[in-house]
Amino acid sequence: MQQILFKLSVPVIAVALGLLVGGIIMVSSGYDAFYAYSSLFSVIFTDPYYIGETVRQMSPLIMSGLAVAFAFRTGLFNIGVEGQLLVGWLASVYIGITVEGVPAFIHVPLAILAAAAAGALWGVVPGYLKARFRVHEVITTIMMNYIALHVTNSIIRNHLLAPGERTEDIQSSASLSSLFLQEITDFSRLHYGILFAILAAVLMWYLLWKTTTGYELRAVGFNQHASNYAGINVQKNIILSMCISGGFAGVAGAMEGLGTYQYMTINAAFSGVGFDGIAVALLGANSAIGIILAAGLFGGLKIGALNMQAMAQVPPELITIVIALIIFFVASSYLVHWLRNRINKRGKI
Repeated sequence: MQQILFKLSVPVIAVALGLLVGGIIMVSSGYDAFYAYSSLFSVIFTDPYYIGETVRQMSPLIMSGLAVAFAFRTGLFNIGVEGQLLVGWLASVYIGITVEGVPAFIHVPLAILAAAAAGALWGVVPGYLKARFRVHEVITTIMMNYIALHVTNSIIRNHLLAPGERTEDIQSSASLSSLFLQEITDFSRLHYGILFAILAAVLMWYLLWKTTTGYELRAVGFNQHASNYAGINVQKNIILSMCISGGFAGVAGAMEGLGTYQYMTINAAFSGVGFDGIAVALLGANSAIGIILAAGLFGGLKIGALNMQAMAQVPPELITIVIALIIFFVASSYLVHWLRNRINKRGKI
């Protein structure tokens, strides 16, 4: 019970401290912190447009957070979510542009599956190198990010380029956008991607905690030597973990390509959604429900920062500082907990 309360209290205290220190920075910089925060939070809870934009922002954040969390639950640290997102984004847009004459109920799932397959393929490479040659996944996934960026840029420039250094728009049958959702949210860019994101969160929970495959994946994450002794194929599960993690990241790209933008631009990595997924997973304690809540907080802060700038003239970069502070306090809490456990173990010897 004490362990559960600690896990619940860490993100709450971290958010409170992050907002508090962020407010101190605002005041020391000459801004009205109370007015800035009231401008930020009032719109994301009351204004239909900002509510829609917040929910829209949640879709790729949830998917990228799930990608990081799934790998972490199985003992791996996937820093390559950004690259896997990019190839998934491109794959979904390619299917959305080139496949013709099919209804939406076929076109949309086909484009999303293509994104998942592309992300999974990009995750297999570091997974194989980890399983076969013991190459650390942090190094290989970071390298794969750069490869993904330049490969997608090259493909767009040489095969899909339209005016404006971007691809053409996808066909309407592949779009996740909804006129109904846009009308009720004052014509925000809200789309049906949030439904796929929530479904993916349920899928991750079910796969990890309700299936034999999930048990083996978690066992390998806890102790590879014990898992191997118990007859579990460690190498296969390492590759499978990175494959599934990459699949989640690829679908995050589809949320951007089929929902928010309807196309892909050169240097799309500047969105940073893949790296934000690390923060979302950390704040959400690598749990499905926690990731959904963390994505809502991060999405609200990013979207509300636009109104904060307009109303209180506070630079939106200060919200980036607040998010960084929240992550810092979450990490510090885990560090304190780890040190406390080490001290208690030494005291018992």
